[in-house]
Amino acid sequence: MSRAQTLEGRDIVCVGFADWDTELWTNQHHLMSRLARRNRVLFVESLGLRRPQLAGRDVRRIARRLRRGLAPPRHIDGLDVLSPLVLPLHSNRGARALNARLLPALVGRAARRLGLERPILWGYVPQAEMLIDALNPSLVVYHCVDDISAHELIDTASFRAAEERFAARADLVLASAPELVRRMREYSGNVLEAPNVADTELFAGALEDGPTDSALAGLPRPRIVFTGAISQVKLDIGLIVELARSRPAWSIALIGPVGAGDPHTDISALAAEPNIHLLGMRQYGELPAVLRGADAGLIPYARNELTNSIFPMKVYEYLAAGLPVVSTPLPALADLPDVDCAPDASGIAALLDETLAADTPALRAERSDRAQSHSWDARMAEITIAIESL
Repeated sequence: MSRAQTLEGRDIVCVGFADWDTELWTNQHHLMSRLARRNRVLFVESLGLRRPQLAGRDVRRIARRLRRGLAPPRHIDGLDVLSPLVLPLHSNRGARALNARLLPALVGRAARRLGLERPILWGYVPQAEMLIDALNPSLVVYHCVDDISAHELIDTASFRAAEERFAARADLVLASAPELVRRMREYSGNVLEAPNVADTELFAGALEDGPTDSALAGLPRPRIVFTGAISQVKLDIGLIVELARSRPAWSIALIGPVGAGDPHTDISALAAEPNIHLLGMRQYGELPAVLRGADAGLIPYARNELTNSIFPMKVYEYLAAGLPVVSTPLPALADLPDVDCAPDASGIAALLDETLAADTPALRAERSDRAQSHSWDARMAEITIAIESL
């Protein structure tokens, strides 16, 4: 990517929906880490939009936020990260009013400390609207990558109201799925459809000779692999169990943290099946070694309001690694080349039977080549053109 194809020399304040050191990197981590190479970036960690639960994962997050809540930004991965102390009670009018004072004060102080002047305000959540007056941004971007309001632990009414206001005030809205694009165009006249992409160069390494993840290498073939959060709100656990029972000779490997975003996820039904293997978390750079040993990539998402607006990042990770991909029929994946969809376990099993029998090294190379245009560099260039045109 040439220097003309990426933002450079800008100050950016990004309000994310996750912590920077979260187990799974998402769009915000990949994009901001790249932008930080040529710009000054202040990343504001999650504002606690989901109602906290008395589960180990949430309790640890609360304790960490209390420790960091009034501290200055810390420098990590080439950018500055702020953990603001806010009340995670966004359905409460009093809490919202207090946050409307706390957040601008804490972020404004951090921006002054870092010497950021009239930054681009880049919000992955609409609550970033609280910072517009405090930061006097040169540009406002709303980056909508999920229908967060559809999560059962989110106060939908207050989130949707904030989203409508923020999208209307934004100079540019980026939306990652067709349903999000449709809704954002009700509020904004400048919406760019920007599906999630992948570090295609990294994942293409799965086609090269190299080590295979040791836990996966010990499983019988064929190996059907899912990478990502093992979350009950997103995954169709019943479908995965049914698929495993219909093909007992297959190894179904689930790679990722359990309960991310849904701390009460129950995996007992998965753990009870002898050919379903919960292999745990892998660092992002370790995933090509996982996919090198896979025979197909699986996206067994449940069909619900949340997943109706999801474009899974793993789509182009799987394809860049050359894998055949089978998914439940998510609207964002309709008619997407190289992705086959079926609504139930029997349909997915039939598609996998067919693609496993037909797959060849040449087909894998072709899938990987087609995926190369869906890289973070290409997406950054597209966003840069949209911003510069303003």
